[in-house]
Amino acid sequence: MFNKIKEQMMPAVALKGITVLPGTIIHFDINRPKSVLAIEKAMTLEQRIFLVVQKDDESAYPGFAMLNNIGTIAIIRQVTKLPGKVIRILVEGINRAFLMAVDEGNPDYLSAEIQKIEDIKDIDEITEEAMLRHTRELLEQYGSFTPRFGGGNTIDRYNHINRLGEYIDRTGMNIPIGNENKQKLLEAIRIRERYEIFSDILINEIEVLQVKGELATKIKAKVDKNQRDYLLREQMHVIREELGDNDSFSEADQFTKAMEELDADQEVKDKLKKEIKRFKSLNASSSESAVERAYIETILELPWNKVSLDSIDLANAEEVLNRDHYGLKQVKERILEFLAVRLLSAQSGNAESPVICLVGPPGTGKTSIARSIAEALGRKYVRISLGGVRDEAEIRGHRKTYVGAMPGRIAAGLKQAGVANPLLLLDEIDKVSNDYKGDTFSALLEVLDSEQNIRFRDHYIEIPINLAPVMFICTANTTTTIPRPLLDRMEIIEVNSYTANEKYHIAKEHLLKKQFAKNGITPVMLSIEDEALKKIISGYTKEAGVRELERKIRQICRKAAREIMARQQENKRLQSSHLCSPDVTAIEQSSKDKCSESHHNCIIISCEKLEEYLKKPKYTQEKARDLNEVGVVRGLAWTSVGGDTLEIEVNVMPGKGEVDLTGQMGDIMKESARAALSYVRSVSGRYKLSDELFQKHDFHIHIPEGAVPKDGPSAGITMACALLSAVTLIPVRSDVAMTGEVTLRGRVLPIGGLKEKLLAAKMADILTVLVPLENKKDIREIDDEIKEGLDIKYVEAMEEVLKYALAEV
Repeated sequence: MFNKIKEQMMPAVALKGITVLPGTIIHFDINRPKSVLAIEKAMTLEQRIFLVVQKDDESAYPGFAMLNNIGTIAIIRQVTKLPGKVIRILVEGINRAFLMAVDEGNPDYLSAEIQKIEDIKDIDEITEEAMLRHTRELLEQYGSFTPRFGGGNTIDRYNHINRLGEYIDRTGMNIPIGNENKQKLLEAIRIRERYEIFSDILINEIEVLQVKGELATKIKAKVDKNQRDYLLREQMHVIREELGDNDSFSEADQFTKAMEELDADQEVKDKLKKEIKRFKSLNASSSESAVERAYIETILELPWNKVSLDSIDLANAEEVLNRDHYGLKQVKERILEFLAVRLLSAQSGNAESPVICLVGPPGTGKTSIARSIAEALGRKYVRISLGGVRDEAEIRGHRKTYVGAMPGRIAAGLKQAGVANPLLLLDEIDKVSNDYKGDTFSALLEVLDSEQNIRFRDHYIEIPINLAPVMFICTANTTTTIPRPLLDRMEIIEVNSYTANEKYHIAKEHLLKKQFAKNGITPVMLSIEDEALKKIISGYTKEAGVRELERKIRQICRKAAREIMARQQENKRLQSSHLCSPDVTAIEQSSKDKCSESHHNCIIISCEKLEEYLKKPKYTQEKARDLNEVGVVRGLAWTSVGGDTLEIEVNVMPGKGEVDLTGQMGDIMKESARAALSYVRSVSGRYKLSDELFQKHDFHIHIPEGAVPKDGPSAGITMACALLSAVTLIPVRSDVAMTGEVTLRGRVLPIGGLKEKLLAAKMADILTVLVPLENKKDIREIDDEIKEGLDIKYVEAMEEVLKYALAEV
């Protein structure tokens, strides 16, 4: 591989941080005893020494494995002894040599077995000349950036060298390119390889020096500009004082100071600097100045990097939820799970968490649950109502070029909170609407998507806002109006209707205290008996939540407050009239008796007195009938205010086989009625019914309460059972209620809203409830309080429905 000459033994010195190339003269100091002895030995042997670089500078006496393979044979030109047993030697590199072995048996000095290496010239004369010229051009370019190397004819000193290998060795030794690069040049035996390595080193050094020069120029220009700006600013300040227009300038100074104190990224501060500079140039009385001022103030008021610390006490969170809300066991469990995940992910540096959407009927405590979560976490709470929002700009803001432009509700919510990680409640998200101004739901996609909201861009702010630290909670009454892509970005937690027992406890533990405090009433003044409270729930309210119940309690408190005030004023009037009586002792005694009577005469609201305060009951719970009837079946329905029972009635009369559907049925319910009739006709043979019955008779299916719209497939088995009862004249058990979708072949399919439906059945004193078999898993999740007293039968075909429902089969 190499042009080698015969092997020879020679004293050697291991160098640290110094590489000696052939054809160069250099001096260095040595103080290691072995190296000193090697120099002394070399002086007796033609003054030749082998110089090799050690791989590890920390090694005091490196062996063969710790030395590079190729070193330099040098001639010692001068030896000077210095104080401290240090020797300075001047050497001249002669040839490259390959290190074959080291004499490990010589303890005095390093003795190396080497082979001298001659350069391999693998290029022709023309190529060598071209490479030589190119190398000289690179060196001249390098010298233009380094005066120490380029000046004083340093480069010209080597122009007489016409051999490329020697030229690279001589010039490479005098350039500060690092010991590692010099070792690469030393190990490059082939001329072409040595040229390529040296060219790469020079090109890289030139690029580094160019960038360094540009940076130095920019820094100098910046310093000069700062000095110039300072002088101009002082002159402008004097001019504005002379013109009496110094207000805007002082405002700009205040903005600048606020910007310097602002905890925000550099991108925000750069934008502010630009806007403040523009504000300075505007006339203080112009409309543009007002727009610019409002924009700068908005940016400064946003909490860019300011965050509040989260509370990590999960037990406290559970205590807050239990304190503020009765029941809702499953909802609380899921919320505590989400909070635990949120706190754990925050500890690991990943603060992302799913967006929670609380779905349930009105008045079930969705908004107050969000407020309790904010309190439990120690976060700022901001409520953003989305009901009726139909303009995309309400979410993303208006561009500031418009008159009266302002940021969107999300940015405004952050500004209101004062921290970058509040809890934002997006209330009534299902009430958002769209029009020609844009799709509001699509704007919410960016807000609620954790992959996109890290750089949410408000049109007014114009600077990306990081919404990742924000905890979003949405509320909705239904998910049917929410687009699927948006729904996919949220974790749904269903907040179901309250049972009568839950409403009683909520009223007793929360609503009474709240309304007493609001109306200035104490428990000494007013007391509502437990039975009266239960009667208010059953006879005066019909809802899934407790809002109407709270209004009724408020109504009682108002009437009681009037009565209490009337008594107090009557007592004061009597006291003032007795002051004119000559019998002072009698006056005082009478006054004391009446005041004591007024203080202790608490108003007690019993069931009998309810009508005095709330008038007659508005609702009567339809109970199960005592007699079994033909063609009348009780079904179970879900409504926005909870569950309800519906009596489906079927009449068969002479006609032409037509079907009449009344009771404000929706399209889906009408289809279920036709499917139920088709099923009954298909099984007519089992009950020995003639075809003429369906051809010469009309069927009228009616659902009472015709003013209330009804829809959905869950009344399918109810209508099928009623139809079969009407045509067979077999009565249906009055203590049975049912729900489920029916197919043409009589299969019973699963439905939703089971909790509310079972609750309605229980309130109506129904004993047996027929439920689709596939809903068995849902029944397990319902509280035992609701299921208690109900005989729930699971059915998967109409034959089973008829077996339980018909009185005679």
